[in-house]
Formats: sequence, structure tokens, C-alpha cells
Amino acid sequence: MHTSTAKKLAPLARGALGLALVFAPMVVAAMENPHRAPQGSSPALRRLLAEMAAKPQKPVRQELVWSGSDLDGDGAPDFANPTGGAPRGHDEFGDGQFGARRDGGAREHEGVDYVATAGQDVQAPISGYVTKIGYAYAGSSDLKFVEISNPALGYVARAFYVKPGVEVGQTVRLGEVIGSVESLQKHYPGITNHVHLEVMEPGGERVNAAQLIVKKLVALA
Repeated sequence: MHTSTAKKLAPLARGALGLALVFAPMVVAAMENPHRAPQGSSPALRRLLAEMAAKPQKPVRQELVWSGSDLDGDGAPDFANPTGGAPRGHDEFGDGQFGARRDGGAREHEGVDYVATAGQDVQAPISGYVTKIGYAYAGSSDLKFVEISNPALGYVARAFYVKPGVEVGQTVRLGEVIGSVESLQKHYPGITNHVHLEVMEPGGERVNAAQLIVKKLVALA
């Protein structure tokens, strides 16, 4: 910068600093008590303070919602909570989280149990095609599962203890109703009714659905 230009700008800088020093106490006072304008303030500043006092900011409403991971990067979730309930905690039949001990430690829980009420709707945990409807237990035909495969993602999801409302080969969208929750009380009297969700990544390995479907705090409009 030329010396002459710097000399011309110096008074402007000092003037701006002076204005900041004059108005800073007014702004601070206004923030501390917006209903009372500082002495000697301009009409424009008084009008601004009056408008601020007349229109207080509304508190932002927030809500906890279940949010599925976006694996393909299109900005939309690829997974959904099948019941809208929290993962089952501990009861006399064990824990409902992924990897929990079963049969005295002989095996691990291969899915996540989402708390439900018998008879309620079950939502598709993933979009795709219904590739199988099977029995939850060999030799028992009263408890079933619905398997949905997503060719684009390569993921497969199975929702157990569901009375199917879909058929093999049917296309389903994420969150669409695929059936209703069956009661588990006949098999496990006193257990927390739930939907057991298993998610398999490409290659067939089971992964923790609770890491793909999480609860987030979002602001409501």
C-alpha cells in the first residue's frame, strides 16, 4: 500500500474505532435490559431496541427421533427402526443388545431386540425385495421372520416375531408396514415383547443394527 493511501485511511480507521467505543456500551446495556434504551441513543437505535423487546425469540423445540444411517450418500436414510421402540434392556431372559450372551455364553445374540407391543405395525427396516418368509424356530410354525434384501446396498435385514403382511418377491419401501408384532408370551412368559432385527452386510456377516439406527435430537419447524 502506498504511503499516501495509508495516511488517508488512518483517520477513517480512527473514526471507526471511535464509533465502536461510543456504541459498545449501548449495545451491552441493550443486551442486559432490552426494555430500556440507553440515554442519548439515536431514534433508529431506540426503534431497533423496541422491536427486539416486542418480538422475543421463540424457544427452539427439539425432539428425539430414530435416524438411520445413509450408506449410499444420497442424503436419505437407508435403515429404519422396525417398531419405533428402544432396544430391549435386561429382563429375566437376558439382554436385547447385539452380542449379548446366550446359552450361558455358548453363543452371542446376533441381532438387536426392539421393544414392541403385540399387534402393532412393523415397519420395513430397509428398502428392497422380500426374499424369504421363514420360521423363527425349527419345528414351530407360529413365529416367523420376514427377510428383505437390498441389491443396491448389498445389505439384508431380517425382522423376527412378525406376522407377515407381505409376500415373497414383493417390493417394499423403507418404513412401509410389512406385518404386525406377534406376542412372545407363549414361548417366553414374562419376556418383553419385541422384534428381533438382524442386519447382514455384503458377504453375509451380521452387524450391530444399533450402530445403523440411532436416536438423534432434531429441531422442529
